[in-house]
Order: sequence, then structure tokens, then C-alpha cells
Amino acid sequence: MGQRSQNMIQIMKDNLMEYVTVIGLEVHSQLKTNAKMFCGCKNSFGESPNTMICPVCLGLPGALPSLNKKVIEYAVMAGSALNCTIAKESKMDRKNYFYPDIPKAFQISQFDQPLCEGGHLMIETPNGQKRLGITRIHIEEDAGKLIHMEGSDQSVVDYNRSGIPLIEIVSEPDMRSADEAYAYLTNLKAILEYIEVSDCNMQEGSLRCDANISIMPKGSSTFGTKTEIKNMNSFKGIHKAITYEVARQKKVLESGKTVSQETRLWDANQEKTFLMRSKEDAHDYRYFPEPDLPVIDFITSSYVEKIKNDLPELPKDRRKRFVEKHGLPEYDANVLTSQKVLADYFEQCLEKYPEPKLVSNWVMGSLLKELNDNHLTADQSKVSPEALVELIKYVQNQTISHQNAKVVFETMFKEGKDAEQVIEEKGLKQISDTGELETVIQEILSQNAKSVESFKSGNQKAIGFLLGQVMYKTKGKANPKVVREILLKHLS
Repeated sequence: MGQRSQNMIQIMKDNLMEYVTVIGLEVHSQLKTNAKMFCGCKNSFGESPNTMICPVCLGLPGALPSLNKKVIEYAVMAGSALNCTIAKESKMDRKNYFYPDIPKAFQISQFDQPLCEGGHLMIETPNGQKRLGITRIHIEEDAGKLIHMEGSDQSVVDYNRSGIPLIEIVSEPDMRSADEAYAYLTNLKAILEYIEVSDCNMQEGSLRCDANISIMPKGSSTFGTKTEIKNMNSFKGIHKAITYEVARQKKVLESGKTVSQETRLWDANQEKTFLMRSKEDAHDYRYFPEPDLPVIDFITSSYVEKIKNDLPELPKDRRKRFVEKHGLPEYDANVLTSQKVLADYFEQCLEKYPEPKLVSNWVMGSLLKELNDNHLTADQSKVSPEALVELIKYVQNQTISHQNAKVVFETMFKEGKDAEQVIEEKGLKQISDTGELETVIQEILSQNAKSVESFKSGNQKAIGFLLGQVMYKTKGKANPKVVREILLKHLS
């Protein structure tokens, strides 16, 4: 056992086996440019396999790359939004390795001169705000996609993804828990969506994350041996994977063994990590400057300044505006601005019905529930902002009860119908006619003499029971306010 391991074990004993978790994240995000990074092929998801390719994508002899300038613009936007310093001069490098999804046996990436460096992102923690550092953001091309054939030891490859532009965002190892990593990722995703450089769709692979995790004894200043976890396709999955891996490493150290530097995969079904490959030493990718591309030297101060000034409103600014302009609680503002499309939906509702808190309650309640249950985003909802506002107005003018309005919304969401149509079809229009309600109330009072006497004897809760009976009799369609007024008149 080496001196370093002996020192760490001694520190563990001195601190009663208390550990500090150290997490760094590498996030790959596809940029939603129209064309790929080095050719004119369409940047599109879901096309038939191997139809969006050309000699440049496939690295055929004699094919030369030409850098898509929009990639630089989007990367500078991301770097500016994440408080990075933008390099005045940058370059592309060849990262050499052989794998079936890289047909030319090298990836065009960036090594020692990344486009963006030294940024940061703020998250909320139980102890207040925390600053998480960003080491660098560099641009590179994506690889193709290997598809493993079920029930076979063979794989096929789709090169449509080959050459799609990526930014790789590398954090500092500043996160100390799975919760902090989750907060970092949700904030990062929101920023990229707000500036509209990526759709961040994890199901389609346009946002991917690798986590580097280690633990060290409390009181130590030396990081432990890290493991890298891959194959995570949701933020909840990343949270679970980090939690599992931290517990696994603790168990290894407490047994007197040492953690091995390795790459592990996350199995979402078994909720555990398993070994992919050992990684005792860093791979020698034999980086060298890409000879077929010139140095990126057109990024002037005025170019960067213009991009910064033209950035759309960022999540933190929109949260602040929702609180100050619309008078929303901090919690509402945080939820509504967590997704750009949700915040857009909310503000489109306000344009039709300027009652922020009332609209917020519906968006955060019924709408968000249905979206989450169906794995959809607000822009995919069959209930448009105009349709939701129509339903809210029916509740406010007492055409329909709030409880029945929830039933109406569920049908609107599933079938795409408007509120008026659903209310008519289900016969849910609220009964406010006093003559019609008088008949029902008289019947309820005659059937519940004991409750009537109980109320007259001073039991104020008895009226609640009688009101409930009227609502039950009318299948929830009676106007509770009118019912209460009539009941009080009779009971007095």
C-alpha cells in the first residue's frame, strides 16, 4: 500500500470515517445549427439511418472540412451566458483514437486552446447561493451512434450523428453532493435552452453528461481517486448514480481497499454502476493541431461584446422579473422559469388574462401535473394558453366550480377540446339559480333533521355537512356560495 493510501486511511480513522464527496461534470450539448460542423449535411434528428452523411462526415480520403461559423457564434453565446473568458485566438485539434463510430479514426476537437475558459454558474443550496466553477467550454464534432442488436453480439452504426457540432462544458470539481450536481445540471440546461443554442433533449442524445466522482476523508486536502460514470440519460438517473457511487466508494475504503481509477456505466434498471474499463492512466490521444483548418482568429472584442448584448433574457433575470413585475413568490418564479417553454406559456396566458398568481396556480398545478405525467413540455400541450385562460374565466365567473374545472382540464389536455365544449358534453355548468337550488336544499334539510338541530344548538360545523350533501346531490354542480347563503337563511 502506498504512502498516500496509508495517510488517507489514518485520516479516516481520526475523523470516524467521515467523508467529503467531490464531483465534477462533463456535459456534452449538441448545438442546433441547421448544418453540421464541417460540412453542409443537415443537422436533424430522427432521419433514416445513414442518410444525412457525405464524404466529410465519413472521413473519406480527400474530403476536407470547412468550419461552420454558426458553431463559433453559439459557443461564444454559451460561454458569455456562463461568465467565461472568450479566447481571442483558438484552434481545432485532432484527437486520435479508433472506435467504430469515428470512421476517420480521429475526432476534431480542441485541446490546449479552448474557445471559452474560467466561467461559473450559481446554484441555490440549503446554505444559500454557491458558485460552481467552469473550467472550459470547447467545441468538437459528435461521433456516430452504435446500435447494439438485441439478442446478438453484433452492432450496427448510424453515421447521421457524425459531425453534428457539440460544446463540451467541463466543470471544476466544486460539487459536494448529488443534490448540488442536480442543481448545476438543471440550471445549465435552462441557460442553454434560454439562449436557444441547444434543445437539450436527453432522450434524443442532444444533452449528455459524464460524472467524475471521488471521496476524501473529512479534513483532507487531497482528492481521492476518481471514477467516471457514463450512460446516464436523465438528471434523476445522474442523481441516483452519484449517490450509489459515493456509497460504493465508501464501502471500498472502509474495507481497507483502495478505489481504482476506472470508467463505470450506470444500469438504470438495477440502479447500480458496473465496470466498463479500467483507466489507470489517461489515454494518450496524440493531440496535434488540425492541419486542414485555419486558426480561429476572428473573435474580436466587438464580436464578443455584440453577442453578449444580444443574449436573450437569462433564467435568473426572468425569475427576478417575475417576482418584481408580477408579484409572484420566489417559489413560483423558480418553478415557472425552470423551463423556457413553461415561462413562455405562463406569459402568453398573462397577455390574455393579467392575474399572475391565479394563472401561476393553474400552470404549476393542473398543467405541470399533466405535462410531467405524460413526459411532455409546455409547447407540446394540447391546451393552449388561450384555452387555459378560457377555462380560468369560466371558474371566475362561476360558470363552473373549481373542482369540476380540474376534470374539464384533464379532458382538454387528453382530447384537445376547448373548455366550453367539455363543459357542455359533461353537463358540468354550475347551478346558481336560487329557485332550482331551493328545491334541492329543502329536500336535504328534511332528510337531515339531526344536523339541522345540531346547527341550531351551536354546532357551526353542521352546515358543512349539509352543504356537502347538496353538492353530492347535484353532482358537484351547485354553486357552493349560493348554497351556503340559502342554507343560512333557512337555518336562521
